[in-house]
Amino acid sequence: MRETIDRLKEIVGPRGWITDPERLHGNLTEWRGTWVGKTPIMVSPTTTEEVSRILALCREARTAVVPQGGNTGLCGGAIPDVTGTQVLLSLSRMNRIRAVDAGDYSLVAEAGCVLADIQAAANACGRFFPLSLSSEGSCQIGGNLSTNAGGTNVLRYGTARDQVLGIEAVLPNGDVFRGLRSLRKDTAGYDLKHLFIGSEGTLGVITAASLRLYPRPENRQVALLALASAQQAVDLYADVRQRLADQLQAFELMSDRSLRHVCRHIPGSRLPLEGAHPWYVLVDSASPVDRIPFEERLMEVLESGLATDAVVTKNDAEQEQIWRLRHSISEAQKHEGASLKHDVSVPVGEVARFIAEAEAEVLRAIPGSRLVAFGHVGDGNVHFNVSQPKGMPADAFIAERERVAGIVYDVVEKYNGSFSAEHGVGVLKREALQRYRGDVEVGLMRTVKRVLDPDNLLNPGKVL
Repeated sequence: MRETIDRLKEIVGPRGWITDPERLHGNLTEWRGTWVGKTPIMVSPTTTEEVSRILALCREARTAVVPQGGNTGLCGGAIPDVTGTQVLLSLSRMNRIRAVDAGDYSLVAEAGCVLADIQAAANACGRFFPLSLSSEGSCQIGGNLSTNAGGTNVLRYGTARDQVLGIEAVLPNGDVFRGLRSLRKDTAGYDLKHLFIGSEGTLGVITAASLRLYPRPENRQVALLALASAQQAVDLYADVRQRLADQLQAFELMSDRSLRHVCRHIPGSRLPLEGAHPWYVLVDSASPVDRIPFEERLMEVLESGLATDAVVTKNDAEQEQIWRLRHSISEAQKHEGASLKHDVSVPVGEVARFIAEAEAEVLRAIPGSRLVAFGHVGDGNVHFNVSQPKGMPADAFIAERERVAGIVYDVVEKYNGSFSAEHGVGVLKREALQRYRGDVEVGLMRTVKRVLDPDNLLNPGKVL
């Protein structure tokens, strides 16, 4: 092992490796602290060639490699195991934007580029990159693509997968897949880039991507609506989608409890609507039309009875304030004690029924549990989070993780949904993948894994 470590140091140079456990603590700890791993060395290459040499060397030495981006994932997919034998491969130094072509509406970014920097680069040339997450100030595009991240703009633009025109990736044996094209039409055989998008670093290491850009949204409007029930949100979505069509960018559902947590724990947060309402919806729209027709449409919604109150933002600062409420929910929930998080999706029309049924089942199993539900109604993605009952020890509640997940996922399955909407599988949901996807589907995944990584050295133990 020592010889392998010395050769790795030579590949990345003196600034490209860390072995000090204290300096590595953040890279070895999952965001919520659920998984903590060990590694003899973290290497941080700066070029695709260096990544290729690292993987080729580790295959020769039969040493496992765990790729890592911004380490903002919630399923343990980027954390080495506890054996201390797996090399951690950080893409953080591969952070160049290689090219921006405003006329072609495309951008080429390396895997370590922070998502917010890609958004800024697109904006600087008068274009728009729509992938948007709460962690966009620290998550990296390679990690976003390897988990097929969703975010708040899926309704209009699709998931991370839909933003990719081409991929550059290094295979487990060190070979480089050079598929970094910006073509909109290419029917030459299998679309191999999709092998790597969503595979969580188990089939190859994404080193760069050609990304699709869009016209910059104009006349953006944001509104917060108060609702009497989650079912009203489903009905409201159908109505607003009809009224606004493709102008609708986001339609976010938030429970009263989730926003009360934000106002209690996040300084400077406040609800712009008076009174208490069971549910809220954030509507984000952008179009060539001016403000008055947008407000007229929302007035029609209020008159129809689908919402009980609404506020329309007047400027960018107010839009940021409303979105800050939405983006702060996960951070605020940390202050309410231990929580069990479930990133699931169901058909849009079943969102309200799923929430009600899953909450009832969880409360039956663990009385006093506090549901914190929010998510993207427009794509059926619900973040079904459960906070510990008051008075119940945190460790006792966390010990119920698998039982509660099974309860929630069984309800998801009943509605023909998915137990993993946008956070991936990682370690957390490996057993769920086998249980809910069946032998044929999982068997095909295993076949692909065996072909590309026969020695199971690239992110072993993740997904499968």
